[in-house]
Amino acid sequence: MVSNDVLTGESCEALLLTPKARVIAPLIVWRRGDDDFLLLTEPELGEGVHAYLLRMRIASRCEIELEKHTSIIVLGGSDGIPSRDYGVPAVEQLDVDVAGSSPDDELERLRILARTPRWGRELDDSVLPAEAGLDERAISFDKGCYPGQEPIARLHYRGHANRSLRVLDVEGAAPGDEVREGEKVVGRVTSAVGDVALAYVRREVADDAELSVGGRKARLHSLT
Repeated sequence: MVSNDVLTGESCEALLLTPKARVIAPLIVWRRGDDDFLLLTEPELGEGVHAYLLRMRIASRCEIELEKHTSIIVLGGSDGIPSRDYGVPAVEQLDVDVAGSSPDDELERLRILARTPRWGRELDDSVLPAEAGLDERAISFDKGCYPGQEPIARLHYRGHANRSLRVLDVEGAAPGDEVREGEKVVGRVTSAVGDVALAYVRREVADDAELSVGGRKARLHSLT
């Protein structure tokens, strides 16, 4: 049902997709036992994921239950579920005291710099995984069939996304701000904190393009 091979390790990122490869929910799949998998997603998506999996359970002999957990991110930690969301070694710990957790602004800046999409900001049911860079981290091109596999593979092997999620150096941007190259709108900001922002930007925009956001100069981070 999910886009990644959940049997290759203790945990992995994955996506639940429609047949047209639109994102239903981003997931962290944690293998707690031989036949016990916990699918972590955003709080507002939990009930929808649960209902969707129940509808798709036709002949499978399995139990699907909704669990609610709290979690914190520990930077540099080793005891927990590995997280790639922040571009530095980090783990997610479930149902523990929040004392000593990292400030929200610090985590948000790291998330932006790591080009990690967040549901409701960079991700919704209109976004293709390749646009958000999720084909690089949440999709296996070797595993068996799953909903959305055909359009995912076709775009990967025969085409390209028309826009991609990029990091911008820009002061004081806000979600919804237009990214302009001269007078032409080439993107839109989705998240921002301090002097950095995430934005979907047209593929043809060069790394060294002279851009502006809200009349302020902006510079793209290189993808390499």
